[in-house]
Amino acid sequence: MEKWYVAHSKPRNEELLWKQFCLRNFTSYYPCIKVQTINPRAQRRQPYFPGYLFVCADLDLIGRSTLEWMPGGMGLVSFGDEPAVIPGSLVCAIKQKVDSLMVASEKLIAPFRKGDRVVIQNGVFAGYEGVFDTQLSGNDRVRIFLSLLNDRVFPVEMPAAYVHGST
Repeated sequence: MEKWYVAHSKPRNEELLWKQFCLRNFTSYYPCIKVQTINPRAQRRQPYFPGYLFVCADLDLIGRSTLEWMPGGMGLVSFGDEPAVIPGSLVCAIKQKVDSLMVASEKLIAPFRKGDRVVIQNGVFAGYEGVFDTQLSGNDRVRIFLSLLNDRVFPVEMPAAYVHGST
């Protein structure tokens, strides 16, 4: 009977191990999320659980060594000598959580370009107008230039959700 297991990958080899599972037609799940890099046009994917992914298999049928010796892998997470079985409902819950994080991160990406006029809606600077500079790494923070104190311009970092387009 097929069960879900947690596979341990070598450092930064999660995707390689996931591809090995796919090549061998195993049902597997590699939870990863998109992260914004310093360069706002570049995006990369990062493992949600670095070093781990999920695989569904019937160990009685294929043998444990098939999964233990995959390129990029370090074996199955085990307690004692028994591979840990993960409930399918937990894998589904993780999928839902990662999917919701992906949707949320897409919404957090600021729809502004450098130089756009913006209004700060929340926080200490609520009500102030500024100029959008850049999205900071992690998708949830931005840098705004505010004109304060005799028109001196100050860079201010804040959550992206605080900023809205100027009307």
